[in-house]
Amino acid sequence: MKSVASAPGKIILFGEHFVVYGIKAILCSIDKRITATSQFVDDKIIRIKSSLGESVMDLNSLNNLENVQQKFMKPFFYIAQKAIEGNFVDQGIEIVVESEIPPGVGLGSSSAACVAVTASVNGLFHKLSKDDVMKIAIQAERTVFEQNSGADSSVSTFGGLVSYDLKNGFQDIPSRNDLDFIISNSAQVHDTQDVVRQVRNFKEENKDLFNKLCNEEIDIVNNAITSLKENNLNKLGSLMLKNHDLLKQIGVSTEKIDSLVKEAKKTSHGAKITGAGGGGCIISLVDDFNKKDTLDNLRKISDCFIAKIDYSGLRYT
Repeated sequence: MKSVASAPGKIILFGEHFVVYGIKAILCSIDKRITATSQFVDDKIIRIKSSLGESVMDLNSLNNLENVQQKFMKPFFYIAQKAIEGNFVDQGIEIVVESEIPPGVGLGSSSAACVAVTASVNGLFHKLSKDDVMKIAIQAERTVFEQNSGADSSVSTFGGLVSYDLKNGFQDIPSRNDLDFIISNSAQVHDTQDVVRQVRNFKEENKDLFNKLCNEEIDIVNNAITSLKENNLNKLGSLMLKNHDLLKQIGVSTEKIDSLVKEAKKTSHGAKITGAGGGGCIISLVDDFNKKDTLDNLRKISDCFIAKIDYSGLRYT
């Protein structure tokens, strides 16, 4: 018996970094997925296979996850441990993770993997509700990054367009826009926690400026929600460029990122960093009329692919 589940990656349209300080962010899942396939094995082990490597633990070692050498595998062993304990079994499991999403570039690959693995492993026993999958996936992510907000896992589980802030949590944005984005990879590696730390230092050293930027971000996000509801691509693209300028001011852009945005700006509706910055990817908003020109231009300087909003979220196969 095999249990198969998949979950989409995500992009942040507006509000990255500022969301840490109470400002609303806008996220959406994208039609690039991670698929997890789980099955029981005769040996009393948990074996995880992915394009990034393979790792094995025996069942007796699952209570000490600090021994996991490959840090990114830790959430998957946590998920397996909880499933085995919760279902009172003493049987090994093999988990195979396959991805359409580049890792470590701000597209939510780790969160999508946690969602897919949670659904897949628990599906060997019984299918969990999306709410339960989301809760376990968030806890799994926090075995690596304790301050994880859960935003990525939530939008990966449920799909679509959402807003998120610390006070109100998640709220659906009532829109069925079939937006097209070109995602361009700067090929610059970044450490999300390190970039978050840099922004915190910037805030402490530039309190008045940071407060001003927060107020500007509030206006951008509120106008973006209206633009999404109205499907006003020109306005939405203009707001993306304004948001990118704020991210530049807090120091999370790079020369390569700025060159990508500058190139995208020539033909797209707008472009910006998505995610932590310091590398990673930019997103460019396009339509049928400017998609090809924008893609051709960006492909001269980076690896790119087209993505649409995914409205289905977690899927069992």
